[in-house]
This record gives sequence, structure tokens and C-alpha cells, in this order.
Amino acid sequence: MRIVAGKYRHRLIEYPNDAEHIRPTKDRIREALFSSLGDISNLTVLDLYSGSGAMGIEAISRGANKCIFVDNNKVARNVTLNNIKNLGISNYEFIFDDDFKALNLFKEKGYKFDIVILDPPYKSETYIDVINYLISNDLCNPHARIVSECNHPLDFSSIKLEKVKEYRYGEINVNVLYL
Repeated sequence: MRIVAGKYRHRLIEYPNDAEHIRPTKDRIREALFSSLGDISNLTVLDLYSGSGAMGIEAISRGANKCIFVDNNKVARNVTLNNIKNLGISNYEFIFDDDFKALNLFKEKGYKFDIVILDPPYKSETYIDVINYLISNDLCNPHARIVSECNHPLDFSSIKLEKVKEYRYGEINVNVLYL
């Protein structure tokens, strides 16, 4: 896997060898997704369910001010931290915990995010619950964007959003939710 654009463009990163729990986002999907997000300079990013860290590292490479990576899988943690170390990235934080425990921590600390990347294991049913938690606990800055990747369509009708952009890449659905 490689970083698509920005400061670390073309640099290779490793990905976890744990196909049962971790599925890296393909380069072409990351490229299209970040192109749709536009300029992310100086924004704060949350990479929830970070896996290899590719999405958050891509954000940092493209100018994000900081990325907070969260994962509760030891293999993912080790690979993400190794990728960060190999690239010499310093503007990050890694939380080794479950999704809602990390979100509660962010709430307690008063964190707010500009971009949230949700890419849990596809069998997860937490997408809507996580999005509702982010919104109801004021964890997103005004005009924040939430990006979700899954292998089936999601119904966002219960969430008050400015707009939703949906992209399909084969069997993969990527949604960008505008708050």
C-alpha cells in the first residue's frame, strides 16, 4: 500500500495481516475520497477503527493539523504505530481502546473534529450509533464531515445532516456526511 498524495506521496506503508478483522482501504478509493473532501489543511481528523492507519496518514500527508487514531486490535495498533514511526509523523495521538470508550474520553477532554473517518469491520452495526453519538455529544466542529465506508447501503434518514454524498466502488459504499 502507498500514500496517494501530499507530503508522504508514494511512500509505502504496511498493512495488517489480519484479513478476518482488518481490511485496508484501497489506494484508488482513498484518492477519490480525499479528492472529494478538498483542502483539509489544518483540520483535525479522527480515524476511528484505524486498521493500518492509511486513512489518517493520508489526511496528515495532505495537510491535516492532527489525526487521532483509534483501534482496539493489537495487530492494527502495532502496524499503525510502525507506519507513523517510519514516516516520522509527530502530529498524532493513538488511543488503544473500544470505539465508545474512546468517544467518551474525547467528550470528557472536550475534543472536536473536522473530519471523522468511520471504517469499522463490515459486520459492525455501529455506524449510525457512532454518528449519533458524535453529533449529540458535540464532538464535531461546525461544517464537519463524517466519512463512512461499508459494504452495504446505510440509511441516514434519522440523522439531521446538511447533505450526504454517496460513492460506490464495486461492492464498497463510501458516504460523506456534511454536518
